[in-house]
Amino acid sequence: MKVSYLWVSPEVNPINRKARSIPFFNPINVYGRVFFFSWFGFMVAFWAWYTFPPLLTHTIKANLGLTPAQVANSNIVSLCATLLIRFVAGPLCDQFGPRWVFAGLLLLGSIPLGLAPLVQSASGLYVSRFFLGILGGAFVPCMVWSTGFFDKNVVGTANALTGGWGNAGGGITYFIMPAVFDSLKGRGYTDGVAWRLTFIVPLIIVIATAMGMVLFCPDTPTGKWSERHLHASDNLHSHGVDAPPATGGVVDVPGSVVEKVPTNSYSASEEGEKKKEEPKNESNWDHEAALSKDEMLETAKGEIIAKPTFKEGMRVLFSLQTAFHVSTYSCSFGGELAINSILSAYYVKNFPSLGQTGASNWAAMFGFLNFVTRPLGGVVSDIVYRATGRSVWAKKIWIMVCGCVTGLLLIIIGKVDPHDQSTMFGLIALMAIFLEAGNGANFSLIPHVHPHANGFVSGTTGAGGNLGGVVFAIIFRFMENGTDYAKSFWIIGIMMLILNLMWSWVPPLPKGQIGGH
Repeated sequence: MKVSYLWVSPEVNPINRKARSIPFFNPINVYGRVFFFSWFGFMVAFWAWYTFPPLLTHTIKANLGLTPAQVANSNIVSLCATLLIRFVAGPLCDQFGPRWVFAGLLLLGSIPLGLAPLVQSASGLYVSRFFLGILGGAFVPCMVWSTGFFDKNVVGTANALTGGWGNAGGGITYFIMPAVFDSLKGRGYTDGVAWRLTFIVPLIIVIATAMGMVLFCPDTPTGKWSERHLHASDNLHSHGVDAPPATGGVVDVPGSVVEKVPTNSYSASEEGEKKKEEPKNESNWDHEAALSKDEMLETAKGEIIAKPTFKEGMRVLFSLQTAFHVSTYSCSFGGELAINSILSAYYVKNFPSLGQTGASNWAAMFGFLNFVTRPLGGVVSDIVYRATGRSVWAKKIWIMVCGCVTGLLLIIIGKVDPHDQSTMFGLIALMAIFLEAGNGANFSLIPHVHPHANGFVSGTTGAGGNLGGVVFAIIFRFMENGTDYAKSFWIIGIMMLILNLMWSWVPPLPKGQIGGH
C-alpha cells in the first residue's frame, strides 16, 4: 500500500478492468467517482431511511399522541419493508446493473420521504415508515456496484468503506435532524410544524445524489451493463489467452450476448493494434496488473455476473455459504439496525438529564463509528487474506470472531445495565467496534462466494440483515412493552453467539466453484 494509491489512477485487472487500489481522492478517475457515489449514495439513503427515530422519542411521539408500543411497531414496519426490497434488489442488480437500481431506489424512496410531513396518526406513521424502507434497500446496489469496480485484493476494503461510510448515515440523522429541528424552533415554528419541515433537507440531497449517479457514472468499468460479457471475452482474446485445446479453444464466458457488438468496441486484433499505436499513460489508460493465464481464464469464466435464472437463483439461495452469510449478517447489521432504533430511548431512560437532543447526540456516536469500524472489518479481512496466502478461510474466521465478541459484550451490557454514563458509553462503543466490523468482514468475503451471482448473494444477505433487525426489534418491543432494553440486550447477545457458531463447519466457498479464490 502506497500513499500515492489514494489519488493516482489504479492498476486494473486486464480482463474485467476492476481496480486493484482505491483512488479515494481522485473523483476525476472513474473508480474514484464510483467509489464516492457508492458510499455517499448509501449514506444519504440511510439518513433518509432513519429520518423519524431521532425525533420520535419525544417530539413526534408527543405531537401524534403515540405510545411506546406504537413507536416500537413503527421500527419493525420499517425493517420489514427494507427486507423485501433488498431481497428483490439483488436479482435486479444482476439483470439491469447496480447503478440504475441504486438511482431508481433513491428516486422512488424520495416520494414517501416528501410525503412524510403529512403523517397525522400512528397508522399514518406505519405507512410512511414502511415505504421509507425502500431507501434502506439501496445498500444492495451499493455493494454490487462497488464489487464490480474493485478487484479481489481490495474489494473487502472497498465494500467496507462504502458500506461503513454509508451506514454512518445512521449517525448523521441523529445529529442533523435534531439540529435542524432546534434551529426551526428557534425561528418560532411550533413543534408540529418544525419536525415536518426537517424532512425537506434529506429530500433535496437524495434527489440530487440520484441524478449525479445517472449523469456522471458508468454501469461497469468496461461500459454498458448489457455488454459486460462481450468486453470480458474481447479482453481475454486481446491478451492472447484462449481455452485449453480440450475445449476446442473456445472460452465459454457465461451470459455472452449473441449477435451483439459492444459500443465503441474493437476486435481482438484491432484492440491490439490500438494499444500499440496509442501511448499508455495515466491520462488515458489505467495500468494493467500482471495476471497469469489461469487467473485470466478464471476471471472470465467464473467472475463475470451472469443473467439471473430461477434455477440458478434457487441453487445460490439454498447453498450453505449463502446461509452462513445470511445468519452472520442478520446478527451484525440486524443488531445494528435494532439497536440504532432504540439507543436514544435507552439513554433517556437511564440518564433522563440528557433530554432528547443530548441522548440523540450520544446515540449518533453509535452510527458515526461506522466511519472507522466497518472499514476496519474489511481492511483486517483483506490483510489476513493476503497474509495467509489468499485464504478465504481466514476471512470467514474473522467474521466469526467479530460476531462472537459482539455477543459477549451485549450480554455484559444487558446484565450490568449501566447507570454510569462513562461505563455505558464505553461499553456501547466497544461493542459497536466488533458489531460494525462484522458488517465489513461479511461483505469482504461475499464477493468470493458465487461471484457470477453477486447481486443475488448480496441481496439475500442484505435481506438477512433486515430479517435480523426485525427479529431483534420484536424482542425490544415485547420486553416489558418496549421498555426493558437491558434484558433485550443480553437475550440478543446469546442469539448472536449461537448463530455465529452454528455454521462454523461450512467451507467458505462451494465445492468446485470457478472463480472467487
